[in-house]
Order: sequence, then structure tokens, then C-alpha cells
Amino acid sequence: MLRIGLTIVQLFAAIAIIALVLLQRGKGADAGAGFGAGASGTVFGARGARTALSRATAIFAAIFMLNSLALAYMGTRQVQERPKAILDEAAAPATPAVPASPTTGAPATTPAPAAQTPAPAVEAPQGGAAAPANGSESPTPKQ
Repeated sequence: MLRIGLTIVQLFAAIAIIALVLLQRGKGADAGAGFGAGASGTVFGARGARTALSRATAIFAAIFMLNSLALAYMGTRQVQERPKAILDEAAAPATPAVPASPTTGAPATTPAPAAQTPAPAVEAPQGGAAAPANGSESPTPKQ
């Protein structure tokens, strides 16, 4: 709820800044007023509009900046979970449920790990010679 309110204030401040900047006269308008361009003494007087609009722009710019910082802080803060009641914790299952298989809808089963069988022992030849590395039978000396 607070985030929605800050977003509305942000939008209002942005629109106000745009409107106030568009209402202000540029720096080149003073040169035209000196030579008789007639709109120099309108609603606020020759000097009053500049200070009032500049001050309002500065105020809305400060509101916009502070509001931007508040929205950025709220956006990066992690949402905390609601505190749970004791009954809610008791009703929760102790073990996680097995996810269903995507094709059959039945509970997915994980294959059991294969039993490790020991590697066959290599017997040394009787003649005292070393066994060849390629696993072929070594010729036995004829006796």
C-alpha cells in the first residue's frame, strides 16, 4: 500500500517538474524583453515569475529525489514472511512431498544407486613374469 502511494507521489512530482520547466522562460528571453518584446511584465512581474517557478521546481525536484530513494530502498529490501502460528507449523508436513512425474502424474521415483561390485582380481602368471598391460594372456614357458 505504501509503495502505491509513493508511486502516485512520484508521478505527480514528475508531471509538476515537467510543467514548471515548460512554463519558465529561457535565458535568451531577457534579451528580447530589453528590445521591446511585450511579455516581460505579465502575471508575476518582471522578476517574480523566475524566482517563484525556480523555487517550486527546486521543491518538486527534492520531493522527486527523496521519493526515488524511498522507492529504490523498498524495491531492494527483501519481503519478510508473516510470522506463523504454532498451529500452522504443526499442520505443515515434516518431509517434502515427492514431485509427480510430468508424463504419468504418478510420483517420480529415483533409481537406486547401483551396487558396486569389486573389480576382478588379476592373477599373476606362474612363471614369475609380470602380466602384460593390455590384458592378454602371457605365454607360459613350457616345462
